[in-house]
Amino acid sequence: MNSEPKKTFKALVAEKSGNTYIQSVKEKTISDLPDHDVLVKVHYSSLNYKDALSATGNKGVTKEYPFTPGIDAAGVVEKSSDDRFKSGDKVIVTSYDLGMNTPGGFGQYISVPGDWIVPLPSGLSIKESMMIGTSGLTAAIGVEKIIKQQIGPMDGSVLVTGATGGVGSFAVGLLSQLGYKVIAATGKMNQTDFLKSLGAAEIIHRDKVTDIPDKPLLSGRWIAALDTVGGEMLDAVIRQTEHNGVVACCGNVLGHELHTNVLPFILRGVSLMGIDSGIALMTDRMRIWKLLAEEWKPKFLHKIHRETDLKNLPNEIQQILQGNQVGKVLVNVNSR
Repeated sequence: MNSEPKKTFKALVAEKSGNTYIQSVKEKTISDLPDHDVLVKVHYSSLNYKDALSATGNKGVTKEYPFTPGIDAAGVVEKSSDDRFKSGDKVIVTSYDLGMNTPGGFGQYISVPGDWIVPLPSGLSIKESMMIGTSGLTAAIGVEKIIKQQIGPMDGSVLVTGATGGVGSFAVGLLSQLGYKVIAATGKMNQTDFLKSLGAAEIIHRDKVTDIPDKPLLSGRWIAALDTVGGEMLDAVIRQTEHNGVVACCGNVLGHELHTNVLPFILRGVSLMGIDSGIALMTDRMRIWKLLAEEWKPKFLHKIHRETDLKNLPNEIQQILQGNQVGKVLVNVNSR
């Protein structure tokens, strides 16, 4: 399908240099891409933690280098051998193997299987879709899980941990927009005004969640939670969730192991629900993107994003690895 193999484009390339990995903008050709069904000219991408890991040599994410990260991409179909898509179609591609071992959205072109592609919903622009990206999709899946457990805005507070990050800030904004009283837990108390602007009703230091007595059950403080942190934070959240509450989790910044006990589940009926937008069924992706384009369309996107280009992306990668990212980084891959 790559009938213009000599056509060049720019991409951020991660490669090993001595004992470290560096990222730089290089010129690539279409023939450098895998020969998949659909060639997409990328307009925007976004920066996620997994991208930063790929860009710095994490072999658990990306096996071979040099490599172009970027698990998110949105743009326009340039060529397609898949009957479902034609030249000019506006599309979104997130996760699957994109940006892991298939060259990703930090390049001006991607070549992907048609099965990975979501047609851009009519209520969203290409740019807006990447202002949402994987982090927004992940947060929205978690919010839907809370709602499906019959928990409404009048049932109590909802805790969001890691509230200033990409997933957390989107969750705060979306839950608040839907009428929920949100408790935002963060280690960045200097971002209180930012979280209030997203609608958070209460901002607490993350230590207020984890510095608790070593008891299997504690007083209920929230009816639901969306945890982006994992580890001891997730255990503490579960033990403080109210009767018939739900905890949706998607992160492992504090570790992938969970040490807890069964009492919140068998005495309070707490539900623990996992989120992984990376392997979400296409039917689920289409439903969530439709919600985000219509009745859930976020009104706070301008508050949670900042825009960068490929040249400055290495600086943003360092920021996210150091835990300094606030909100979401939108990547304009064609900006000069």
